[in-house]
Amino acid sequence: MGKVLKSIQQNKAKMFWVYILKCSDGSYYTGHTDNLEIRVAQHKAGECPGYTATRLPVEFAWSQEFNTREEALSAERQIKGWSRKKKEAMMRGDWAEVSRLAQSKSAHGSTSSPRTDLLLRGDDEDPN
Repeated sequence: MGKVLKSIQQNKAKMFWVYILKCSDGSYYTGHTDNLEIRVAQHKAGECPGYTATRLPVEFAWSQEFNTREEALSAERQIKGWSRKKKEAMMRGDWAEVSRLAQSKSAHGSTSSPRTDLLLRGDDEDPN
């Protein structure tokens, strides 16, 4: 029985998250991690040197789960290229506005991929 349980635990998929924190100056920080709870706590405690450490306090604003680190990193990079308005629309779950903002930007020669909306917008997405 112990071997079966160990095998199940080893095969359990590790999950990854993209997250956004709101900093004290009103700016947003986007990152990815394999342990959301610990990483957010590290940011709040000022234990992550760099951007958030100089903008404390920070508060958790949004996250989405991914199956692989590569997917999470890709989504993080995509989001970091978005405007503040587009990020805020995504955090509200206003996908019509995200799409509108993407089309508006692409009309001005953006290199953003329209596939981003598909990457981040899953049918099983947690509404929180």
